[in-house]
Amino acid sequence: MLLKTLEVGRIRTNCYVLVCERTRQALVIDPGDDVEIIQAALVAADASLQLIALTHYHFDHVLAVEALRRTSTAPVVIGDAEVDLLAKPPALFRFFREMRQSIVADRGLQDQEVLQVGDLSVTALATPGHSPGGMSFWLPEHGVVFSGDALFCGGVGRTDLPGSDETELLRSIREVLFALPAETKVYPGHGPSTTIGHERRTNPWAGVHTPS
Repeated sequence: MLLKTLEVGRIRTNCYVLVCERTRQALVIDPGDDVEIIQAALVAADASLQLIALTHYHFDHVLAVEALRRTSTAPVVIGDAEVDLLAKPPALFRFFREMRQSIVADRGLQDQEVLQVGDLSVTALATPGHSPGGMSFWLPEHGVVFSGDALFCGGVGRTDLPGSDETELLRSIREVLFALPAETKVYPGHGPSTTIGHERRTNPWAGVHTPS
């Protein structure tokens, strides 16, 4: 697998480009803005975009969705509980021009659903709390998980936004993400990467609940 991390948009959201080395088929996770940067990364990798996957519907993770979809015809997927929120987000998230038109997902995702892009098998893990239907994307064969804004290096996602729930977020982290192997590399929605083991031991918000 080829993996490219791109910082995009006004608040430096991590957008991830994953490419199957054999087929050159690509998955983009959270195209938050700056579509030209994302497209340039795909061209540089000689990759064909097959799927756009969203960890959640918040504006800083979706602003380039429609521009990217128009140039690739790749389908857009998001957690089933956020299909309607993506199409009609709360007023708080509609202050950008790009959010004033509906973004219609091609389909919703269920917990434990496996997505296939070339040789890459991606398991959707329901990790709500920061948002009502947040998803993380786990590639067990490659030992990586893309946690969106659920889990950060040394932190967790905000729970003061519409539809967020602190209790649910901590449950998602402790019961779902912390259940992954300790060596799993965590690629979050913002900031540097980390590992599950490191966050189990040191994350002051999520607490230490699982041995490393």
